[in-house]
Amino acid sequence: MGDVTIQQLMDLLPGAFIPQNAAGIDAITFFDLSGAQGGQWTVTIRDEKIHVEKGEPVEHPTLILRAEGQDVLDIFNGKLEPMRAFMLGKLRVKGNYGLAMKLTDLFHLDDQLFRSMQ
Repeated sequence: MGDVTIQQLMDLLPGAFIPQNAAGIDAITFFDLSGAQGGQWTVTIRDEKIHVEKGEPVEHPTLILRAEGQDVLDIFNGKLEPMRAFMLGKLRVKGNYGLAMKLTDLFHLDDQLFRSMQ
Protein backbone atom coordinates (compact mmCIF):
# COMPACT_ATOMS: atom_id res chain seq x y z
CA MET A 1 0.00 0.00 0.00
CA GLY A 2 3.03 2.25 -0.27
CA ASP A 3 1.59 4.71 -2.77
CA VAL A 4 -1.94 5.05 -1.38
CA THR A 5 -2.66 8.48 0.04
CA ILE A 6 -4.98 9.58 2.81
CA GLN A 7 -7.08 11.34 0.16
CA GLN A 8 -7.50 8.03 -1.67
CA LEU A 9 -8.40 6.29 1.59
CA MET A 10 -11.03 8.91 2.38
CA ASP A 11 -12.40 8.60 -1.17
CA LEU A 12 -12.62 4.83 -0.65
CA LEU A 13 -14.46 4.93 2.69
CA PRO A 14 -18.03 5.40 1.34
CA GLY A 15 -17.67 2.35 -0.94
CA ALA A 16 -16.18 0.26 1.86
CA PHE A 17 -18.80 1.33 4.43
CA ILE A 18 -20.88 -1.47 6.01
CA PRO A 19 -24.23 0.20 6.82
CA GLN A 20 -25.60 -2.61 8.99
CA ASN A 21 -22.57 -2.30 11.29
CA ALA A 22 -23.46 1.36 11.82
CA ALA A 23 -26.99 0.77 13.11
CA GLY A 24 -27.72 3.28 15.87
CA ILE A 25 -24.59 5.36 15.25
CA ASP A 26 -25.03 9.10 14.85
CA ALA A 27 -21.54 10.54 14.90
CA ILE A 28 -19.17 13.05 13.42
CA THR A 29 -15.53 11.99 13.38
CA PHE A 30 -12.85 14.57 12.71
CA PHE A 31 -9.54 13.24 11.39
CA ASP A 32 -6.79 15.78 12.13
CA LEU A 33 -3.74 14.28 10.49
CA SER A 34 -0.15 15.48 10.40
CA GLY A 35 2.94 14.63 8.41
CA ALA A 36 3.42 14.08 4.70
CA GLN A 37 0.01 12.36 4.57
CA GLY A 38 -1.60 15.05 6.68
CA GLY A 39 -4.82 16.95 6.28
CA GLN A 40 -8.24 17.29 7.85
CA TRP A 41 -11.33 15.26 7.02
CA THR A 42 -14.79 14.98 8.51
CA VAL A 43 -16.63 11.67 8.41
CA THR A 44 -20.31 11.80 9.33
CA ILE A 45 -22.21 8.59 10.00
CA ARG A 46 -25.95 8.98 10.47
CA ASP A 47 -28.96 6.79 9.61
CA GLU A 48 -26.62 4.03 8.38
CA LYS A 49 -25.17 6.39 5.76
CA ILE A 50 -21.74 7.97 5.49
CA HIS A 51 -20.56 11.31 4.22
CA VAL A 52 -16.86 12.16 3.91
CA GLU A 53 -15.59 15.65 3.23
CA LYS A 54 -12.28 17.42 3.38
CA GLY A 55 -11.93 20.00 6.12
CA GLU A 56 -13.15 20.67 9.63
CA PRO A 57 -16.67 19.74 10.75
CA VAL A 58 -19.41 22.35 10.86
CA GLU A 59 -21.06 20.62 13.84
CA HIS A 60 -19.28 19.69 17.08
CA PRO A 61 -17.51 16.35 16.46
CA THR A 62 -18.38 13.25 18.46
CA LEU A 63 -14.83 11.99 18.04
CA ILE A 64 -11.53 13.64 17.19
CA LEU A 65 -8.66 11.47 15.98
CA ARG A 66 -5.18 12.96 15.75
CA ALA A 67 -2.31 11.01 14.22
CA GLU A 68 0.29 10.94 11.51
CA GLY A 69 -1.46 10.28 8.21
CA GLN A 70 0.71 7.23 7.52
CA ASP A 71 -0.29 5.69 10.87
CA VAL A 72 -3.97 6.03 9.92
CA LEU A 73 -3.27 4.33 6.59
CA ASP A 74 -1.51 1.54 8.49
CA ILE A 75 -4.47 1.16 10.87
CA PHE A 76 -7.02 0.93 8.08
CA ASN A 77 -4.99 -1.57 6.06
CA GLY A 78 -4.35 -3.79 9.09
CA LYS A 79 -0.61 -3.11 9.49
CA LEU A 80 -1.11 -1.34 12.83
CA GLU A 81 -3.60 -2.36 15.50
CA PRO A 82 -5.65 0.66 16.63
CA MET A 83 -5.18 -0.13 20.34
CA ARG A 84 -1.43 -0.49 19.87
CA ALA A 85 -1.32 2.86 18.04
CA PHE A 86 -3.22 4.42 20.93
CA MET A 87 -0.96 2.86 23.58
CA LEU A 88 2.16 4.00 21.71
CA GLY A 89 0.82 7.55 21.48
CA LYS A 90 0.58 7.35 17.69
CA LEU A 91 -3.19 7.82 17.82
CA ARG A 92 -4.73 10.45 20.06
CA VAL A 93 -8.43 10.24 20.75
CA LYS A 94 -10.78 12.87 22.14
CA GLY A 95 -14.46 12.24 22.62
CA ASN A 96 -16.38 8.99 22.26
CA TYR A 97 -13.88 6.17 22.94
CA GLY A 98 -16.54 3.54 22.25
CA LEU A 99 -16.98 4.89 18.73
CA ALA A 100 -13.21 4.94 18.25
CA MET A 101 -13.07 1.22 19.11
CA LYS A 102 -15.82 0.43 16.54
CA LEU A 103 -14.54 2.59 13.71
CA THR A 104 -12.56 0.03 11.72
CA ASP A 105 -15.48 -2.46 12.01
CA LEU A 106 -17.62 -0.06 9.99
CA PHE A 107 -15.55 -0.59 6.85
CA HIS A 108 -14.54 -3.52 4.68
CA LEU A 109 -11.06 -2.53 3.62
CA ASP A 110 -8.78 -5.24 2.38
CA ASP A 111 -5.51 -5.55 0.51
CA GLN A 112 -7.30 -5.99 -2.83
CA LEU A 113 -9.06 -2.65 -2.46
CA PHE A 114 -5.80 -0.93 -1.57
CA ARG A 115 -3.95 -2.61 -4.44
CA SER A 116 -6.62 -1.41 -6.88
CA MET A 117 -5.82 2.16 -5.87
CA GLN A 118 -2.12 1.95 -6.63
